[in-house]
Amino acid sequence: MDSKKVEELEMFVMACIANPALLHAPNLQFFREWLESLGATIPPVPKAASSPESPPEPKQKEEKKAPKPPEPESESEESELEIDQEGVIEPDMDEAQEMGDENMEVTEEMIDQANEKKMEAINALSEGENQKALELLTEAIKLNPCMAMLYAKRASVYLKMQKPNAAVRDCDRAISINPDSAPPYKWRGKARRLLGHWEEAARDLAMACKLDYDDEASSMLKEVQPRAQKIAEHRRKYERKREEKEIQERMERVKKAQEEHERARREEEARRPQTGAGGFPGGFPGGFPGGMPGMPGMPGLNELLSDPEILTAMQDPEVMAAFQDVAQNPANISKYQSNPKVMTLISKLSNKFGAHGAHP
Repeated sequence: MDSKKVEELEMFVMACIANPALLHAPNLQFFREWLESLGATIPPVPKAASSPESPPEPKQKEEKKAPKPPEPESESEESELEIDQEGVIEPDMDEAQEMGDENMEVTEEMIDQANEKKMEAINALSEGENQKALELLTEAIKLNPCMAMLYAKRASVYLKMQKPNAAVRDCDRAISINPDSAPPYKWRGKARRLLGHWEEAARDLAMACKLDYDDEASSMLKEVQPRAQKIAEHRRKYERKREEKEIQERMERVKKAQEEHERARREEEARRPQTGAGGFPGGFPGGFPGGMPGMPGMPGLNELLSDPEILTAMQDPEVMAAFQDVAQNPANISKYQSNPKVMTLISKLSNKFGAHGAHP
């Protein structure tokens, strides 16, 4: 989140703390409702702040307001997780510390001076002068900005001063310079433990013990690991439920698509002409020369099927396909002039229709 917006938000919260009546502004109703949904209690409007001209409509609206719907399952699941936060601190809003110029050319003399500053800082720490030690280590870093141990040492001082965010930044720099050094992981793990970042703390402390076993790091790891595992197990449970929900939704979409496909198929079948006797849709097509079988003055279906040649021809798929094509469009008969099987059937049917048509 943009730091400027965070500062503006902090100023707004401080203003609300100083004057809770601000929360009752009409344009902040959404914010007030959100706070109430989290279980917050909004202080009532002070009598002095209420205007005689405006009736207490907001309060009446709140009384009549419909009950809030339950929170989504995912949020309620996340809220189920309870972790012991003993030992977690609220860090100060500390400013970024000086890191030194990694691109500067460091001479032997500067290295010696940096080591002298480091020894002075260690002496200051032994006398309990944390601020002095911090300043001396910062001077040493400026002289030799590529020495990982200086950042790790300053991180340990920041931890003594309850500034875990600054300690994390120093450890990040130290690890970027020398990723195989154990102390930066140890101090970063402790800083993250103070911040309540349990999983990250466990990873750092485990790495510190792997690179160079340390009793203090091991002890902190034993304290942090159960909480980190609890968070990881909860996350896996939440992700598993989310995956199950996604699978269920996917199956419902597939089922719905299948139902839509089946419905479309049934509608398509309903639109098609029904197949009648002899395989002709609706009986014999009306486009056939001479009219429809069974019509007054026309040969009946039984009479047609009693002719063995016609019956045999109708059992031939090729002949029936051609016959239906001609029935739908008589002009298509020209395509079958060279097919004797098709022309024999058409000729026979034409003769029968023609004979009956001549004697109404």
